[in-house]
Amino acid sequence: MSYRVICFLLSAFSFLLLATTSTHAQQTQKLYLSGTGNDNTVSWDFFCTAGRNSGKWGKIPVPSNWELQGYGKYDYGFAKDTVRGKEEGLYKYSFNVPADWKNRKINIVFEGSMTDTEVKINGKSAGPVHQGAFYAFRYDISNQLNYGSSNLLEVRVAKHSANPSVNEAERKADFWIFGGIFRPVYLENLPLVNIRHLAIDAKANGQFSTNIDFEGNADRVTVQLFDAKGTKFGGLISKKLSGNNGTAALSGSFSSPKLWSSEFPNLYKAVFTLYSGGKATHTVQQKFGFRTVEIKERDGVYVNGVKIKMKGVNRHSFYPTSGRTASKKISIADVNIMKEMNMNAVRMSHYPPDDHFLDVCDSLGLFVMDELAGWHGNYDTPTGTKLVKEMIEHDVNHPSIIFWSNGNEGGHNRELDHLFAQEDIQKRIVLHPWEDFNGFDTQHYREYNYGISNYNHGHSIVMPTEFLHGLYDGGHGAGLEDYWNAMLKNPMSAGGFLWDFADQGVVRTDKNGVLDTDGNRGADGIVGPYHEKEGSFYTIKEVWSPVFFEAREMTAGFDGVFNVENRYHYTNLNQCSFNWKLSNLKNGQNRTGISKSPDLKPGFKGTFKVDFPEDWRSFDVLYITAKDPSQKELFTWSFPITLPGKEANTLVQKGGEKRVKIEEKDSLLTVTVGDLVVGFSKKTGILRSVKNSKGSIPFNNGPIIQQGATNFSNITYKNEGGNVVIESTFDRKAAYNKLQWTIYPSGWIKLNVKYFPAQYLTDFIGVNFSFPESEIKGIEYMGNGPYRVWKNRLKGNSFGVWKKDYNNTETGEQWVYPEFKGYHSNMYWCKFITKLQPFTVVTENEDLFFRLFSPSPKTDQWGNYVINFPSGDISFLQGIQAIGTKTQRADRTGPMSMQNIFYDYEKEPARALDLTLYFDFLAK
Repeated sequence: MSYRVICFLLSAFSFLLLATTSTHAQQTQKLYLSGTGNDNTVSWDFFCTAGRNSGKWGKIPVPSNWELQGYGKYDYGFAKDTVRGKEEGLYKYSFNVPADWKNRKINIVFEGSMTDTEVKINGKSAGPVHQGAFYAFRYDISNQLNYGSSNLLEVRVAKHSANPSVNEAERKADFWIFGGIFRPVYLENLPLVNIRHLAIDAKANGQFSTNIDFEGNADRVTVQLFDAKGTKFGGLISKKLSGNNGTAALSGSFSSPKLWSSEFPNLYKAVFTLYSGGKATHTVQQKFGFRTVEIKERDGVYVNGVKIKMKGVNRHSFYPTSGRTASKKISIADVNIMKEMNMNAVRMSHYPPDDHFLDVCDSLGLFVMDELAGWHGNYDTPTGTKLVKEMIEHDVNHPSIIFWSNGNEGGHNRELDHLFAQEDIQKRIVLHPWEDFNGFDTQHYREYNYGISNYNHGHSIVMPTEFLHGLYDGGHGAGLEDYWNAMLKNPMSAGGFLWDFADQGVVRTDKNGVLDTDGNRGADGIVGPYHEKEGSFYTIKEVWSPVFFEAREMTAGFDGVFNVENRYHYTNLNQCSFNWKLSNLKNGQNRTGISKSPDLKPGFKGTFKVDFPEDWRSFDVLYITAKDPSQKELFTWSFPITLPGKEANTLVQKGGEKRVKIEEKDSLLTVTVGDLVVGFSKKTGILRSVKNSKGSIPFNNGPIIQQGATNFSNITYKNEGGNVVIESTFDRKAAYNKLQWTIYPSGWIKLNVKYFPAQYLTDFIGVNFSFPESEIKGIEYMGNGPYRVWKNRLKGNSFGVWKKDYNNTETGEQWVYPEFKGYHSNMYWCKFITKLQPFTVVTENEDLFFRLFSPSPKTDQWGNYVINFPSGDISFLQGIQAIGTKTQRADRTGPMSMQNIFYDYEKEPARALDLTLYFDFLAK
């Protein structure tokens, strides 16, 4: 049985069910001619006029973008007009209409078609060519159908519009541009006396208002509300009507409704019934939510009387294998991932989304900014007027929508602004993203302390509709902690929207299926094309967690009390749940428990208590997990109990039976302990070679000071208590950095470096060693993981023991995460697994970073992303660098992004930085 037949039968069954409660009124019936999304399509005949597979009839799934199906030409929106594909697509599809649909009103509806769309039914035009890709449109084809027999649908789609303003608004943009019928197509069956459209405004105080447009000679309309359980809510609202075709306004008041918000997305259903001659003719159901949105000038955004801050992200309607054709499954996945990051808002960039995406935002809870297309250009006024009306008519009843947006970054036709309030029963505010307009400063990509009479130094509500622009591994979580702390403190901040949700990597059917982000243009996401999670995902999850734990050291006198803050808008923390786990990372033993949830109202601070067992300090780490009222994890925090010094004392064995011997030969000092032979430079003390019974370990040429002077000199050595000590001599002018090696009878080797940075400000500071990247297989380490970090992106990881296999992932170009190369934080020890034999490095320093090789150099046209890694291959560092965004240098994203600061105290040895490492080269 075909999908469209099944949909028709289900629609008819729904009609029969509803008839029992609506005096046999007909519900709007749908007969799908296409599928419903990329996971359910119908094959149509197709002819492409140019490009791949053109000039011949074939088949194409509908809905789809034809480029992904092997037709036409791929283009990114920055492509020059002279090279853009401007092919057209011709569609044909035969379908049957039931005989009993005669004497009804039949519309054909297109939810979205790129771009200019001409429709014919049985050889006759259905109406004017529709221009504008992202808007639902319909034609009344009642008089063109053959009822009870076959009909022919013909559609001609030109992806390059004949209207230059449509191309300016939709296709000259920073995203992939496609062609085709990319959203569903279906028939609507309505009675001749019908409800053409309805709009609802339901306030938090229970006041319910609705406007309906009706067709035909109707004499009455009623509305009955139902709650989520299907129980009637309040009484019936009824209004008498007169005349043929018209509008009607109904209103009523309801007591104590459950309100809609991003945290508690309570929905109701309104059942409208239209009567003619005393008989019910048409019934329409509409979900909605009771909520009030209020914009207070020079103050903020209030929803249901609560001042809110947007923890938002920009989202394209996109999937790698299908372009702009999505599905409800994808919408659910996208919203769930956003909610998993503790987001509460999403901006539609840069066009209205699929209706199922808004349905999911309604049901799962996200605030939405819905946007009229217009990247840097805009529609002309006649076209824009029609499209504003189509967008609002289609989306007006979604409680998730709290803002309208009239274009993006200069793509604002100001002659359209008044239409939003005119067409919207709720009178939601309209914004101009990137402008200070209508009381909102939404400027994009401003520096942390930006503003001359605007932004943080102005008087408008501050809500950047794009900030911390992702580029490869930059932006997003990198800098967010500083920005968010500033937003929390600024009473005129309404939060903001990160750019953007997912890498726009499209499958190139013309290039053997490679994923193409058009270089750095589409590699902007927090997640990959198939929702692969980057390190920023977890940073955002922690920074935007509505439960905030103040940092706490797990000292011997700790009483188990943590300071916490409730950063929810509507949820008391006593509605959440908390559990804890003590873990011994050496033997795998755990102790778990549940803690009482603190009674903290939104915005309040208080305490949270963990009732520890008496032996809690015998464990290495405490984990605390908070879950929301639906039992979804908000975040799991880790609090190390064991410090690196204690771990080093456990791991490092100094005593042994073997004698440590040293000899001078040529330029080397060679130390032998049993089968271990280690060579050091006699001039500088630098490690030159390591060898044991299994062969050489190519770890050498260190320590090299970064960023500082490797000025070790006047090397001496001595035997001390069975150990051999090799060290440099301090000289305040020429050799102020000091090195000391200690080789123990066990074969363990200790390195201590006391050193000064070369300058007051440095990008990174520590020591380097050389090791061939071709020889590494992976690592196992104790520290924060598993993702790499930057100076301005330290949150999101968890303390534990992590194992990572080598990969050469470049964020946003390959999607094998977590990346292997780069900086890692809070190292206690690291076992380097090589192709020949492993070796281990242990530290007793707290807060030590280690760096694994250097990712490939990346840049952008403004040089904001340039990263200068240390020389050498493996580094142990006490300071690392921040990372920039596509539009900002790293040092302009907040205090955490500043260079490392250290005053050298005129090279006073007691004030030097102190770094201690232990090495085990015995292949254990």
